[in-house]
Amino acid sequence: MKLEYTNVESKGYMTVFNVLKNEFHLSDRLILKLKKEQQIYINGEPTHIKKVLNVGDIISADISFAEESENIVPTKMDLNILYEDDALLIINKKPNTPVHPSTNHYEDTLSNGVKYYFENIGLKRKIRPVNRLDKDTSGIVIFAKNEYIQECLTQQMKAGIFKKEYLAFVTGTLEESPLTLIRNIKRKAESIIERCVSDDEDSEYAETIFETIKEYDGYSLIKCILKTGRTHQIRVHTSYLGHSILGDTLYSTSSNLIARQALHAYKVNFIHPITKELVEITCDLPEDMQNLIS
Repeated sequence: MKLEYTNVESKGYMTVFNVLKNEFHLSDRLILKLKKEQQIYINGEPTHIKKVLNVGDIISADISFAEESENIVPTKMDLNILYEDDALLIINKKPNTPVHPSTNHYEDTLSNGVKYYFENIGLKRKIRPVNRLDKDTSGIVIFAKNEYIQECLTQQMKAGIFKKEYLAFVTGTLEESPLTLIRNIKRKAESIIERCVSDDEDSEYAETIFETIKEYDGYSLIKCILKTGRTHQIRVHTSYLGHSILGDTLYSTSSNLIARQALHAYKVNFIHPITKELVEITCDLPEDMQNLIS
């Protein structure tokens, strides 16, 4: 996969570096990697970043060079692939599946499954999840197939262009719908996992929009639209409202209706970094959450 640009006088780019930074929007770190791999070209020939340009020169950068995630063990896994191209792999993650390996989950994570899948199709790539879900949260997880794609989507998240929506079953009924909650979040004192609403200076801005879809006997199905992406944001905000997610044992109590938090990342949309087209991906509720619909 190559980024390509034909130099025109009106842009005023003087060197290859100007194009890499201002046209391709590459980070300094990625430019250094491309230099090391000799993947920067002018008119099809390898070049250096200080090369002075002429009008009509074609500058290109091959962003799909081989990489490895040597610390991740490949594990055969049944992946529910929602979308794939040369830039992205988008998966519907099953509940009770961690995204990243850890001490307690070294070989049974989604990243292990993606590593096995990449090796099986002969693709040498680092495992680069763009978004992250808690182990018990199901739904859409996006893997970038190179650093450039990961950087582009991360920047879209920061700019609010990358949009994420969740479905959740919560206790009780929202007092109003739609409801926009803006409450800062920080790590709870003496906990490495739990977060809480806070007005402290070190807390982070967090905004969530909630909308009731259907009310049931004692609980509701709601849509949650993230305007920011703080750790446990939906779980913390629903708990703050007094309508905790069913089965969320960290911020509420267990439920006899479902064996994990009833939270599902069902929709994302973003601008494809290569085609510049809008990509929208959705996925249905998993079986354990569908069982809550009556």
